[in-house]
Amino acid sequence: MAASYELHRGQLEAILRAWGMPAIQAAVTADIMAWADLHGIDSHGMSMVPGYDDRRRSGKTSMTAQPRVVMDKPVAALIDGGGGLGHYNSYTAMNLAISKARTVGVGIAGVRNSSHFGACGYYAKMAADAGFIGMVTTSASGIQVAPTGGAEAKYGTDPIAFAAPAREGEPFLLDMATTTVAAGRIRNKANEGLPTPDGWLVAKDGSPSNDPLEASQKGGFLTPLGGTADGSSYKGYGLAVMVNVLAAGLSGATFPTDPSHTRKAGTMDIGHFFMAIDTGLLRDPAEFRAEMIAFCDSLRATKPADPQKPVMVAGDPERRNAARRRQEGIPVGPNLLAKVKAIAAASGAPWLLG
Repeated sequence: MAASYELHRGQLEAILRAWGMPAIQAAVTADIMAWADLHGIDSHGMSMVPGYDDRRRSGKTSMTAQPRVVMDKPVAALIDGGGGLGHYNSYTAMNLAISKARTVGVGIAGVRNSSHFGACGYYAKMAADAGFIGMVTTSASGIQVAPTGGAEAKYGTDPIAFAAPAREGEPFLLDMATTTVAAGRIRNKANEGLPTPDGWLVAKDGSPSNDPLEASQKGGFLTPLGGTADGSSYKGYGLAVMVNVLAAGLSGATFPTDPSHTRKAGTMDIGHFFMAIDTGLLRDPAEFRAEMIAFCDSLRATKPADPQKPVMVAGDPERRNAARRRQEGIPVGPNLLAKVKAIAAASGAPWLLG
């Protein structure tokens, strides 16, 4: 089925409120989750509800926690997320980074003691919408990826997002996992009983697999960006390390190789990193934006290999998805919908999706 953005977002907020999340935090979290689904990032919106429900019921993620600034400097701030869901923690952190960038040109915020925060790109876009360059990274809870040449999982999908202002409403917006594909896309295949495409997964002996349960239940692994060493998977591996240095190392959250990672009482202890950079630090910001518009338009004007598939820049596919889903509604697979409906009923949330 497909529902309007407003109903979809409202259902998410209703469930979050039923879980005990304060009104402001529930509204922001629902905004971020629904934004992901609207833009076709189905791995980070409503599909996360079953996982969040498991974590709250097991005591690993608090729905009532309040983020707390524990260190505040002119250029940087550190937030303790109190073991809460990561969306409001991260919204607070990026707003702090933007505020500092307005004052001193660069703003950095770290978050520790947090949990999954949804789509990385949402927070980078916050910076771009404010006229700044934004960069965001986060550590991960699921240890599902083996370093290049390894046969043992040591880290997760460890995403990174980068945004820069260009034409109004069309920032350059790159949001990527450091694996070949985000784990949520594999989870979505599993929810609907579908195989994964070639290259997403390998079995524990290193052979290719199309089983969406391979990494989560059968001892296999997600592939690093690049897939194989010959395909430059060491680049994805290196980027994942960089992500963890910024998100976990700077904030004081646990690294994924720490035996206590995700095992501390009452918290997943995920770390996040946010940076905002004033485009006027080194030049006129209006000139920067004008050249970004010209650069992106030139890339879009590239002669396509397939005339039916024009060249795009990062952020374009998601904006196209959003325009279509605003008209047609946001689709939700039947199996996921049934799970979410059961969770809503168990929590006492009203069911709005028909």
